[in-house]
Amino acid sequence: MSQSDWNLPALIDHTVLRPEATRADVLRLCQEAKQHGFMVVFIPPCFAKEAVEAVAGSPIRVGIPVGFPLGGHTTSTKVSEALEGVRQGATVLDMVINVSRLKSGDVDAVRQDIAEVVQATPRAEHKVILETCYLTDQEKMTACRLAVEAGADYVKSSTGFGAGGGSAAWAGGGVPACEAAAAVTLAAAGVLEQLHSAIAMTSKRVLSIPCRIAASNLHVILSILYSCGFRVRGPGSSVGRARD
Repeated sequence: MSQSDWNLPALIDHTVLRPEATRADVLRLCQEAKQHGFMVVFIPPCFAKEAVEAVAGSPIRVGIPVGFPLGGHTTSTKVSEALEGVRQGATVLDMVINVSRLKSGDVDAVRQDIAEVVQATPRAEHKVILETCYLTDQEKMTACRLAVEAGADYVKSSTGFGAGGGSAAWAGGGVPACEAAAAVTLAAAGVLEQLHSAIAMTSKRVLSIPCRIAASNLHVILSILYSCGFRVRGPGSSVGRARD
């Protein structure tokens, strides 16, 4: 597949998870997703029903976070959050890994934590947020392995709320799926840097494994796509390198 074949908007999870996000913010996000061809919107769980109604009749899916943003919730709490989200119409679930358990070496507990959410919501897509800013390279690889063993579909670098903010930094080796995350909480220069890294990582991996980019700032993403020579031709269309 050549770069001109990529449907980059379909790889973007358009996101608003700020603590102060309002219903109007969520509805605007849904409208932007329709306009630009993004296939997933990520919103606070309390607005799941409104978001589902806002994207009805389109292929856009609604996603919510689980155990967000710290990941230290009990497994039963995460399962309850996931089930409630699915009942409201969410079909994509991003659960935060239990960083404390992982760094304590409790790998069986981490695997079970993920697996119970996956098993409770079998029709949903599941991503596991690793919060890589807190992990060593070995812990990143262990977390990826546990996510795969538990049945998750993707692993994701960060919530954007951790000490490292949004990050596209990644540990290589044995990762079957990846997702670069960018956070609106970063300064503009930081967002630009992280998204340039995300595009670079996607360029390397999209031909062989599924990749997704989660981001909170639509306008910054589009600016970077243009600066990298990409053109956006409309909802659902592919995004390719601009030709002279």
